[in-house]
Amino acid sequence: MIMRDWPKPGDLVVCTVTRVMDFGVFAELDEYGEKEGMIHISEVAAGWVKYIRDYVREGQKIVCKVLAVNPQRGHIDMSYKDVNEHQRREKIQEWKSELRAEKWLNFAIEDDDKRKQIANKLIDSFGGLYNAFEEVAISGASVLDDAGIAKKYVDQIARVAKENVKVPFVNITGFVDLMCPEPDGVDRIKTSLAAAAVEEVDGVTLTIRYVGAPRYRLQVTAPDYKLAERVLKSAAERAIDEIQRCNGTGTFHRHEEPAKA
Repeated sequence: MIMRDWPKPGDLVVCTVTRVMDFGVFAELDEYGEKEGMIHISEVAAGWVKYIRDYVREGQKIVCKVLAVNPQRGHIDMSYKDVNEHQRREKIQEWKSELRAEKWLNFAIEDDDKRKQIANKLIDSFGGLYNAFEEVAISGASVLDDAGIAKKYVDQIARVAKENVKVPFVNITGFVDLMCPEPDGVDRIKTSLAAAAVEEVDGVTLTIRYVGAPRYRLQVTAPDYKLAERVLKSAAERAIDEIQRCNGTGTFHRHEEPAKA
């Protein structure tokens, strides 16, 4: 696993319990090499703790919160009780994702020294290896340019990201009511819908379906809600602008409402 230097106070860390003593627990930080931290008995659980082994045992994987770090003395103080179940699940999932991303980086770059250099750059730029691969899969290889990754390795990382990362998508829906009193109003509405359908954002799909006069459904599939909302609003505005230019009227509804005849 790619090892980081030192955690910061407030960080959540995955640990393996190495020793359980009467006064506390020692645990190795899995993401930080062989560094060991200590959990005082008062930080094991809320209230009085009679037997520490009722809460943790040697070899157990746990998630702790870092309280204090002293690199000069090699001391890391941690709390087990300050991590709730939701935080624990999220951190374990993040840790597992990082392990997968390290394997992907091994596939992309064979040279150990170069791989470590690039891993550090990706962690600095994206906050983690999995974040880097996910961002490449969503936004494209160009996001690696700002991280200072050489073109040769950009292509290799992008290929592995495309093969392995399952990009999360969201779906949102909106509605437009389009009306035109002109004799060729149907054709003008078709023109307006064609204007709405012109969308060239990478990773985004826009579909338009007829609901019933005068309503049309716009459905957007995108990597995140912010982008999906922007694309949906832009498509609706294009349709309305075009129908108004054709002497018609148009309205946008984020949620379905009774259509006005």
